[in-house]
Amino acid sequence: MLLGAIIMGGTAFAADDIEQKAQICAACHGANGVPVNNTTPVIWGQDEGYLYLQLRDFKSGMRKNPLMEPIAAQLEKSDMFALAAYFKKKAWPDLKQPPAPDDVAAKAESAAKSIGCRGCHLDHFQGDGSTARLAGQWQPYLLNTMMAFRDGSRGNNPGMSDLMKATPADDLEALSKYLAGLQIDAYLGHGR
Repeated sequence: MLLGAIIMGGTAFAADDIEQKAQICAACHGANGVPVNNTTPVIWGQDEGYLYLQLRDFKSGMRKNPLMEPIAAQLEKSDMFALAAYFKKKAWPDLKQPPAPDDVAAKAESAAKSIGCRGCHLDHFQGDGSTARLAGQWQPYLLNTMMAFRDGSRGNNPGMSDLMKATPADDLEALSKYLAGLQIDAYLGHGR
């Protein structure tokens, strides 16, 4: 309903209040930070720089998504920065995903070393600046994203596409399960 107003009418972004603009995001990304489905990413607590870059890429058409492109098209650069800062301040939600079984975790750790994931996403997959937090993200979203980089349908990071193409699909599945089950907030000082 609200999402339809954004896409059809385009007037929802006329509001000056960032809270009102953020409410539009809640239609898919969740009013409490838990997205309405597991193929939509968590944005609460995500890195500010990363969120800004994704909004910018949706607006430019560099990143494709039929829901996000028309929303981002209506955002000014200042809106993108303000929304990114707003969501960065929110607590990452607990999606209550189970930790990966030991054999899956071992396979995922091996894949992460081979790919070099920690070089950009840091030691606990918490992300930093322009890289996404992966730890605790929805598993189906993670796998879909890795596969989209792999098949070229997500083209806003050529380096990721190259890495995903060079990684066996079963390693990517193990990695998505492992990352989804990581609970790092207590370690990072954002404990509950």
